[in-house]
Amino acid sequence: MFETGLRPLFPAGAQCRDIDEQWAIDYTYKRNRENYHGGIDMPAPFGTPMIAAAAGTVVSKTGDPDSYRGIEIILRHSPEDTGIPLWIYSQYAHFDAMPKHQVGQRVGIGEVLGPTGNSGRRPSRARRRKRARRPAIHFAVWFSASPKFVVRGNKIIPVKGRWMDPNALYRKKPPFDSPAMKALPGPEKKVPISIMFEDGKVHPAGSKIVWPYTCKRK
Repeated sequence: MFETGLRPLFPAGAQCRDIDEQWAIDYTYKRNRENYHGGIDMPAPFGTPMIAAAAGTVVSKTGDPDSYRGIEIILRHSPEDTGIPLWIYSQYAHFDAMPKHQVGQRVGIGEVLGPTGNSGRRPSRARRRKRARRPAIHFAVWFSASPKFVVRGNKIIPVKGRWMDPNALYRKKPPFDSPAMKALPGPEKKVPISIMFEDGKVHPAGSKIVWPYTCKRK
């Protein structure tokens, strides 16, 4: 796992929640062991609705207090859901309350999953300083050519699955692997992001993938 240099490029007429902790940044100083960030974090006020990045099916819902992610939900997206010829898994974490969705339930693109919070075990450094984690979404993505996955405890493991910088998802076409993303020329490192506005309209129209928070119109 390593940084790719990808960054989101939001539509000119939109005000969207940006990333404050990027994909694969070094978390060793937080965890007292070698560790890298397996997703992206976007801060938002408590209660801000997290939304489904695409239509999909709930495959996991957990709330382990000893997990750094806290309350989380994972969706599996078929090629028909996203328009991508792969099976995509999206993870949303740090909810303030357990989502009401049940495992096996279908969700639509932009459907509210639950409220933003700061659930989960705080890093040891923050505990020593008695500092609370800011509310934010932890958004992670995996991909696989197979629809199969294994459940191990509170973890979902896609068969022959691979990590993806979540920014790469919005390219909407393979390749998605980190070596290929890191090798992209500079201009292509800025990824145009498809979004949903607060009124439920998707931009660009017809997009099957959106940012996991709604955006305001400028």
